[in-house]
Amino acid sequence: MGKQLYLECYSGISGDMTVAALLDLGADQAQLEQVLKSLPITGFETRVSRVTKAGIDACDFNVILDHDNHDHDMEYLYGEHHHHHKLFFLNWFHRHHDHEHTHTHSHEHSHEHGHTHEHRGLADIVQILNASALTDRAKKLAIRIFQIIAEAESKAHGLPVEEVHFHEVGAIDSIVDIAAVAFCLDNLDIDQVFVPVLYEGTGTVRCQHGILPIPVPAVANIADAHGLHLHLTSTKGELVTPTGAAIVAAIRTSEVLPKTFKIVKTGIGAGKRTYERPSLLRAMLIEAGEAPSEVAPLKTQTVVQRDDMIVKLETNIDDCTGEALGRVMEKLLQAGARDVHYFPVFMKKNRPAYQLNVVCMEQERVALQNIIFRETTTIGIRIQRMERAVLPREVRKINTSVGIVTVKVCQLPDGSERCYPEYDEVAALSDQTGRSYLSLYNDIYSETNHKES
Repeated sequence: MGKQLYLECYSGISGDMTVAALLDLGADQAQLEQVLKSLPITGFETRVSRVTKAGIDACDFNVILDHDNHDHDMEYLYGEHHHHHKLFFLNWFHRHHDHEHTHTHSHEHSHEHGHTHEHRGLADIVQILNASALTDRAKKLAIRIFQIIAEAESKAHGLPVEEVHFHEVGAIDSIVDIAAVAFCLDNLDIDQVFVPVLYEGTGTVRCQHGILPIPVPAVANIADAHGLHLHLTSTKGELVTPTGAAIVAAIRTSEVLPKTFKIVKTGIGAGKRTYERPSLLRAMLIEAGEAPSEVAPLKTQTVVQRDDMIVKLETNIDDCTGEALGRVMEKLLQAGARDVHYFPVFMKKNRPAYQLNVVCMEQERVALQNIIFRETTTIGIRIQRMERAVLPREVRKINTSVGIVTVKVCQLPDGSERCYPEYDEVAALSDQTGRSYLSLYNDIYSETNHKES
């Protein structure tokens, strides 16, 4: 069974703060360093240390770049009255037009540092992550975080996602942070994440585009698309970076903490900012408990995991092609839908049509319904919120007569287990051996459900 994580974002959240908090929780630093060395990029090193903020001992994760990109220059970001402070700031997206590139980039970077930089699109970032030693689970998460940021910046700048580019220096910083976050979550085996609210500052901040209001457009777009709750404070400055917001959007499974819980371990990550409130992110491994007045279940029972809420989006479409429906299914699944299906129906005037159904979590609803509106001809979507009970489950690798196979292990209410072979691995074995998929599946299912795993 995976672990439950609570992120307490009372001082905001950024990529480096998240990595530091997860390392403080016990993620393997040596393994992380090896994974980061496997990234096919250069121009950086990382340093993990202990720092004290407001008398609190915290872990600090620092990505040290070969070239400065104003990330820690408070005078550049906020004006002269902040020249003695340091800040971690991520806002490295910009329009990739030839004229703007020649003027803005050469003025702000080539002139200052005496060298030129390439730019990377989302597809390039995906290639870099896929070429690393991250596990498949961690790669998928890291790519998802980048997709969320790219979509937010695409909306902010009025550009297609594929035209959003990452400046080389800033992209290295963010690739390292996001890859590190994905590794740490996978290494700690986190599968439930509670994030009730993100505390954000006020005012303005300078970036490559000029002076922007806080929250910056990318953060506001992520919060809007993924249903994140922001609490604006009186603190002058940016507390939530686009990377921090995207991490929460990608990993949060609920905004509601269990009524009672036990803290198993606490990790504290330090940010690079110095504001009125200390820049600290507290991460807690927790175990849900029961209120003393509640009756504990019988020892023979297994508590069924229960998500707070599941959402179903439903719409009838009578003027959309099969190709368009196939594409919207693909886009919805990529964006985090738990399930997508459609089936034929008859509408008014006996018109043949399709009913599209999408199952998702509440925080994904807005983003998914936006995809439906954009990719289909529908003009209305029905929304149902339902409680859902699901069996506790985990993924294991089990040795069978056909080799080591990945299976999903579900725990039934009576305490017994049931194993389901993963489709992709059975299909690959079928291609390798020439045996039918059904024959292999039945053999693996029989072996894994009649032996100690």
